Amino acid sequence: SVDCSFSRGVCDWKQDADDDFDWNPADRDRGDGYYMAVPAFVGHKKDMGRLKLLLTDLKPKSSYCLIFSYRLAGERVGKLRVFLANKKTTPVWEQNKGRDERWRTGKIDIFQGAETTNSVTFESERGKGKTGEIGVDNVILISGLCPED
Repeated sequence: SVDCSFSRGVCDWKQDADDDFDWNPADRDRGDGYYMAVPAFVGHKKDMGRLKLLLTDLKPKSSYCLIFSYRLAGERVGKLRVFLANKKTTPVWEQNKGRDERWRTGKIDIFQGAETTNSVTFESERGKGKTGEIGVDNVILISGLCPED
């Protein structure tokens, strides 16, 4: 497995230069490192912020599971989507409201065909809310399909 978490991960993360705002590091409650977040008040409604995970060395014709923690805290905070590079137009995962402020786990299967996925993009879309945040943390890539809960 490959640890792509932000504090101590070995992965290559890039801010998208063509979006409306950047994701920013935010300190974890427990004080051990940080996660990436977009506060609700950043930007205008419908603005986008994209954080891209560059994937190298994924073997063709194999499957991987991307596991991550996410949080959508606050009223009408916006949307969090995940895109794979080879399917740019349609998100493979989307969440638009949190039931509460707790962290949850997202899982995405990545199937490598002859054309390999070379990046995963976390996209935050600004909602109408003025408080709260969208956060992503503990991003891990493992070989094989995602385990059932």
